Parts: sequence; structure tokens; C-alpha cells
Amino acid sequence: QVQLVESGGGLVQAGGSLRLSCAASGRTFSITAMGWFRQAPGKEREFVARTKWNDDSTATADSVKGRFTIARDNAKNTMYLQMNNLKPEDTAVYYCAASKIYSEHAHFTTPGQYEYWGQGSQVTVSY
Repeated sequence: QVQLVESGGGLVQAGGSLRLSCAASGRTFSITAMGWFRQAPGKEREFVARTKWNDDSTATADSVKGRFTIARDNAKNTMYLQMNNLKPEDTAVYYCAASKIYSEHAHFTTPGQYEYWGQGSQVTVSY
């Protein structure tokens, strides 16, 4: 089992910045990828960004590209999401997730590819 604990988030004005953290514990050696998703009220959970363990590659959704950056600290088993130039439409609950799927071809951009989830962090961007 893998446990994920998120921190960060909060209320910020448009144009501001926030950083989310996701600390992993437990059987972290089994993780092959970690990602961030978000879910706004009445909407489906959507992909934000992910990082793969085997090649350190990252991917970011078009809606946040150039504003959000995903990173990780292997020594701390922690993943981060730096969010800059936030917009009101970024308001959502943000979830970190971890996968143990082993595949060189998996994109890890859909919720179904992740087995473990954090508790969620509310991010609210005001006008």
C-alpha cells in the first residue's frame, strides 16, 4: 500500500501563486508514476500533470501549460505542483495520485491509471 498526504492549497487572487505538496509513504518502491488531477464542482476529474519514475519525463495539460510545473524530490518521496498566474477557472479540489502500472507506453493521464489517491486540497482563485 501507498499513502499520499497532500498539503498546500488555499485562497489566492487571480495572478497569484500556490504550491501543492504530496508526500508518499509505505511501499513507495512500487510507484511508477505520480500525477495531479483536479475536480471542480459539477465536473469530472481532469488531468493536470504527471511525472514518470523510469525516465523522469513529465506531461502537463494544455490548460495549465506554461503556468503549472510538476516536480519531485526523490529523497523525500514528495511531489510538488507549482502553480503560477492562477486564474479563477483553476478553482477546484486538487488530488495527487500514484500508479504502480508498469508500462513504457502508458501516458498516465487518466484517473483509471492510478491506484492511490491523496485526500484532496482545495484551491480557490478569486477575481
